[in-house]
Amino acid sequence: MNIGKHIYFDYNSTTPIDERVLDRLMYVSRNYFGNSGSKHKAGNYSDKLVSEARSKLASLISCNPSNLFFTSGSTESLNLGIQGFVKSHSAKGKHIVAVTTEHKAVLETYKELENLGFDVSYLSVDSKGNIDFDELDKLILPSTILVSIMFVNNETGVINPIHEIAKLVHEKGSFLLTDATQAVGKINVNVQELDVDLLALSGHKFYAPKGTGALYIKPGISIIPIQFGGGQEMNLRSGTLNVPSIAAFGEACEIAQLEMNENEVYIKKLRDLLEYKLLKVEGSYIHGDIEKRIFNVTNICLPGEDARVLIGRLSNVSLSNGSACNSRIDKPSHVLTAMGISTEDALCSLRFSLGKFNTVDEVNDVVDRIYKITSKPKNNA
Repeated sequence: MNIGKHIYFDYNSTTPIDERVLDRLMYVSRNYFGNSGSKHKAGNYSDKLVSEARSKLASLISCNPSNLFFTSGSTESLNLGIQGFVKSHSAKGKHIVAVTTEHKAVLETYKELENLGFDVSYLSVDSKGNIDFDELDKLILPSTILVSIMFVNNETGVINPIHEIAKLVHEKGSFLLTDATQAVGKINVNVQELDVDLLALSGHKFYAPKGTGALYIKPGISIIPIQFGGGQEMNLRSGTLNVPSIAAFGEACEIAQLEMNENEVYIKKLRDLLEYKLLKVEGSYIHGDIEKRIFNVTNICLPGEDARVLIGRLSNVSLSNGSACNSRIDKPSHVLTAMGISTEDALCSLRFSLGKFNTVDEVNDVVDRIYKITSKPKNNA
């Protein structure tokens, strides 16, 4: 997608709003300004729009609408899910398990919980970003109240086998939270089949407005609020609901469900073309398990080529050298270093995350420019 003369390859950071979603946002903004918590006519109209959006999201992830709670995005959903759950279940124990490659929204939350007396064990990954089930089994103790394992890694695209993980976690008597921010809207996510207890997601990762997200809570799971006020979201999350954005979020859910397979086929072809061309650079290689990745992401190391310099020289191209939360920090990606990648190679790695508005011409343009910038010879075979 062009933004002026820009080429955008950072869809895992955020996506542009689909025009149909934007139309919905503007229409509701103009016509339904009532507070959804008010009992008058204007409020009832807005409340109906919220219910419709909740049903569309429920359809997308195959759950009952009553088990979905709207938030401002995955960071809030993860904080609500983690803090609300562990504080509700601390009588059983204060032990938690998390993976070293989780998003900072998870890791920083657990760091704060450690300051409050909780004990967190960190599950390592192998060189491809995969977890070890035997190690997970050993880490889950009788006092373990929660395990956090993300569905799709935001930097490498590695997909974790969440259903199998949930089975192990439940057999050990614990509960599972999954950060599905990079999965929902892109691939099939059926919470009933996955059997997860808590699932966080964000709308702006699949063409909805920023500031939209949700937390799924499995029936029978209890958590407590972490912020207080009017209790607008079924007494669990307080704050006046952003009705226009929620309605647009619902529209994005409906579109994603209809167009998911088509988008996957198209975007995967672009990703594969990008990889084919960039792997011609001598010494280049892909991070992560190439057999267990989501279709829109590639994280490629160009040894000896500082990613920050490359990004700077590709001034009209939007891409990343890690998570958007840390891409401006001159430190190697914690995900790559957790996989055993050297600091040098981690700093020479670029994350390309593609979306439905990208084109073949954009891929060819960016690769040709990288060819010209890099000092390494190219393999023409």
